[in-house]
Amino acid sequence: MTGVTGRDAAAPDRRRFLTAGAAVLGAASAQLWLPAAARSAETPLPDGVFSLGVASGDPLPDGVVLWTRLAPDPLNGGGMPDRVVPVEWEVAEDERFRGTVRRGVAQARPAYGHSVHVDVRGLRPGRSYWYRFRAGGQLSPAGRTRTAPHRHSAGGTVRLALASCQNWQHGWFTPYADMLAQDPDVVLFVGDYIYESVPSATAPRRHEGAGEPYTLTQYRNRYAQYRTDPDLAAMHAGAPFVVTFDDHEVDNDFAGGIPQDPDKQTQEAFTARLAAAYQAYYEHMPVRASAVPTGARIRMHRRLEFGRLARLNVLDTRQYRSDQATSQAGALDPSRTMLGADQKRWLLDSLHGSPARWNLIASQIMLAETDLLVGAGKQWFYDAWDGYQAERNQFLKEFRSVRNPVVLTGDRHLTMVSDLKEDFADPDSAVVGAEFVGTSISSNGDQDQAAFRREWDPRRPDNPHWKLLDAHRGYHLFDIRRDGIDARVRIVDTVRQPKATPSTLARLRVEAGRPGVHLV
Repeated sequence: MTGVTGRDAAAPDRRRFLTAGAAVLGAASAQLWLPAAARSAETPLPDGVFSLGVASGDPLPDGVVLWTRLAPDPLNGGGMPDRVVPVEWEVAEDERFRGTVRRGVAQARPAYGHSVHVDVRGLRPGRSYWYRFRAGGQLSPAGRTRTAPHRHSAGGTVRLALASCQNWQHGWFTPYADMLAQDPDVVLFVGDYIYESVPSATAPRRHEGAGEPYTLTQYRNRYAQYRTDPDLAAMHAGAPFVVTFDDHEVDNDFAGGIPQDPDKQTQEAFTARLAAAYQAYYEHMPVRASAVPTGARIRMHRRLEFGRLARLNVLDTRQYRSDQATSQAGALDPSRTMLGADQKRWLLDSLHGSPARWNLIASQIMLAETDLLVGAGKQWFYDAWDGYQAERNQFLKEFRSVRNPVVLTGDRHLTMVSDLKEDFADPDSAVVGAEFVGTSISSNGDQDQAAFRREWDPRRPDNPHWKLLDAHRGYHLFDIRRDGIDARVRIVDTVRQPKATPSTLARLRVEAGRPGVHLV
């Protein structure tokens, strides 16, 4: 979140951080952190308490959330003693921790899986910081984070990476290695951080456990497994994340309190499953205390400001939605809601009251139309916004009076970049915004590209708003400036191996004041 000069000036320190290895940073000063009396008084903990690494998230101009979870036996409930454990934390202006600016002690509690969420304040805007934790004489890897720009800052650049859909069983999370090398200021993850599917004996990597997770311990184990992916761990240690969930963090295609298979999960059982899934989600994400679940509810919709350059509205399209439609008539029913009344009002107020140059919306599921039927007629995905068309169409009309709206989406396991039309039923209606549906990190694995083209290319004449369609794995990278957003679709050649070769598939641009997106 700097101008070009600032980014270049910080590059040497950044490169040293990327190549030094986070676990090594600060090791020489580890024994100097605590007084000798305090070190000798510590009750020994099992080795490897920081096996899940460190993370940061939800950056503010003066603060950021720091995260870790003590878990010496991560795939078996964590392996921690059943007691509260004090965890020291430290924030510095340099990677060697010579210039400590904040420090304190947090409590890792058994009730929250010995996770730690430190909401650090008093930092300076638009700056990089390094952080680490210490517990029981053990030192965590070091992480690097970055605060948001000053709230009145109108210039410079914010580099944002968009990611979603990382299925452990479909491959390694190799796109993160390239993402880390691109040095984003913030990573936006829009859903399907874990998958709840059963273990597969034929997958490149096998899910832990014996079936789907239902209990808190089972969800903890699944998250812990995902956090052991080395590229994901390194990316979490390299930049702050802004996260929201979609369906697979709980149950495929669930809607509000309704499971995918209500004939197999009673309402009482699914409510308990929701509570377990939401708590495990909170325990493993770098989010603020506002996201502490209350039973089967968790507050995830929120907004983050990046100066006057960009406002990011993070949606929750799962908890408040009506059940999915099963017909075109149902999809057009005006009573159906994706967001619920309160979140809908919150979003409209945020968009119309925004002082920002760019109004970004993080939506877990695709807003633009997908007409699957070749030729006359329509066939839609009812789980996406196409299944909630009255509410979707209202938002698209509102976009005409919103400054530079851009929607950032996941879910599809495809790159689908589109113009947003005021009325998709009318091919001549006005373009009111742009949408980037980011491809998956690993979900769907290494797809057969020729088979994908045979299936999807015939649909393009029925979807003229699509600007780019592709089925490689990867992520999207955005450089957001006052005059425009420059986007790159970054892909990898494989996720079936721990290493991959990255490349740029396409470059796109959104011009300020000119709705829509075009290929460069």
